[in-house]
Amino acid sequence: METAPPLPFIDARLHLVRPGFTLDVDLHLPGRGVTALFGPSGCGKTTCLRGIAGLTRNHPNPSLARARPGRVVVNGEVWQDDAAHLWRATHERALGYVFQEASLFDHLNVRGNIAYGLQRTPPARRQVALEQAVELLGIGHLMERKPQALSGGERQRVAIARALATSPRLLLMDEPLAALDAQRKAEVLPYLETLHRALDIPVLYVSHAIDEVARLASHMVLLREGRVLAQGPTGELITRLDLPLAHGDAAATVIDSTVQQHDAHDHITTVGFSGGQLLLVSPTAHAPGEALRLRVQARDVSLALAAPEDSSILNILPATVVALAEDSPGQCMVALDAGATRLLARVTQRSAQALSLAPGRAVFAQIKGIAIVN
Repeated sequence: METAPPLPFIDARLHLVRPGFTLDVDLHLPGRGVTALFGPSGCGKTTCLRGIAGLTRNHPNPSLARARPGRVVVNGEVWQDDAAHLWRATHERALGYVFQEASLFDHLNVRGNIAYGLQRTPPARRQVALEQAVELLGIGHLMERKPQALSGGERQRVAIARALATSPRLLLMDEPLAALDAQRKAEVLPYLETLHRALDIPVLYVSHAIDEVARLASHMVLLREGRVLAQGPTGELITRLDLPLAHGDAAATVIDSTVQQHDAHDHITTVGFSGGQLLLVSPTAHAPGEALRLRVQARDVSLALAAPEDSSILNILPATVVALAEDSPGQCMVALDAGATRLLARVTQRSAQALSLAPGRAVFAQIKGIAIVN
């Protein structure tokens, strides 16, 4: 019997000390897809990324470095192993790095900027052709322009293409959308979604915007004060009532779904997921079979003990209460199972008492079609 090949993974054990701050993390991450490093400003997201890139050494004190040896392994390739006295400099690590600012070369046009990344990669290691990066990011019509003639979103797409042209084994993205306004951010996000589906390159994505993380990342690491608070699949972490992400006005659920049909007249898309069907308003036509990642905020989910009739609400799903937790004065967060999908509902404590909500209670979750974001 043939043995299945090992799953790709990224291991990073880092101990970095700075005045007033210490990063001490031990990460075991999937070696494909998008992993988000998430947390408030100052929690260590960028420091962690720089450590993986080799831009920061583990600890300047050799004795402490031996006590807490660092290690970075990317899909079987060892970039750092302090215990074995192995260290690859940043330029020896097959990585691409995209910063918050595009930092393009002003004296080169778009073609020249991307070609610079391509020239840094030995021909034998080139896996991403210039043409492929250009097509994926939709910048073919910009090739002869200088950076000064580009919008913020266009500059960032060129910066991503330049990073991809190096054929990285790992793509590091440090808040790439933070400097963009809402319109430019909405312009770039679909390209980021396309990239991770089209290329088999793992991405570590730093952000403090939960909407970006929910849309892009299949896995996430929640950081607090230089430590890992939790790590795991995004859909699980953002609905865990013992973690801060499942509380407050921004609490939401991520639902992976597949398009079943689209009604162009009503602009209603029907999708299937583990808990049944959902109907959502979508001005954009989606083809049957297309994968959609949906986001439903807890504040947009109401509960009932019986399925309502003659309601304007399009989505009424049978669910089971899993757990409850106080959310804020007078409110509580309810975790629900709808098939294999976890939902959150934010309700008043009075409603929770009136419905006798408790683990195991059967309910119906009501979600407006216009409240579902894709």
